[in-house]
Amino acid sequence: MKVVVLRPLNDKVVVKTETNILDTLLARNCEVAMACGGQGICATCHVYVKEGQESLSPMTSREKRTLSLITGSNSYSRLACQAKVIGEGVVVELPEGMYLETASDLTTLIGRRAEVPILHPRDGRVLIPKGKIITKSRIMELQNENLDVMELRGSTGDL
Repeated sequence: MKVVVLRPLNDKVVVKTETNILDTLLARNCEVAMACGGQGICATCHVYVKEGQESLSPMTSREKRTLSLITGSNSYSRLACQAKVIGEGVVVELPEGMYLETASDLTTLIGRRAEVPILHPRDGRVLIPKGKIITKSRIMELQNENLDVMELRGSTGDL
């Protein structure tokens, strides 16, 4: 058994060795979209490993490729679905923002200000910054984006 700390909650979670970070987050009801179903081909489970990177499984070539496409990725970045806990001292922080699966996810928010940045599910870039009003015209623009990542489930091809 290993302990993983989730920030900013400072919640300590005890997990079995070889448990991936995604399962750890889901066990604590953290909102993680996992749009590709845990295949490591989208940005929706991107996390920052603030401490204990050496206590995680090594990155696969798929994870490296996906992280290279994510806006906001840095040397602390991992995909929660791919990183397995193999040692102690792992501290994980979720990036601020809400990932979209489809542009229609925003329709209920029209006329309101985005409480958190609205993020693209494939590359993590900010589509609507925090504090900006979500408008019908912006949603129409986003419909031209390839936001339907549900098709990624079952897809094992390269990005």
